[in-house]
Amino acid sequence: MSALNRLQEKIEQWKRDHESLKAQNADLKSQLAGVAGAQAEKESLMLEVEAKASQCNTLENTVVELKRELEEKDAEIEKIIAQVESLLT
Repeated sequence: MSALNRLQEKIEQWKRDHESLKAQNADLKSQLAGVAGAQAEKESLMLEVEAKASQCNTLENTVVELKRELEEKDAEIEKIIAQVESLLT
């Protein structure tokens, strides 16, 4: 095999390697775009979770307050019932 043939073979191999690297590069760019999109979606979901957690805390505080008010009203009703019963006897 002559030096020219060997050189031509190397050039052809480099061309194949170059095309392979271009394809791999395109695939990696596509994967990177997917990762960037997933990261943006993750950040959006995290903000949504934080908002829902805050809303949940607010609702829990409201429930606690309403339970307290209900206990107060129950106590008032019990007092009124006791007063009515004492008036009836």
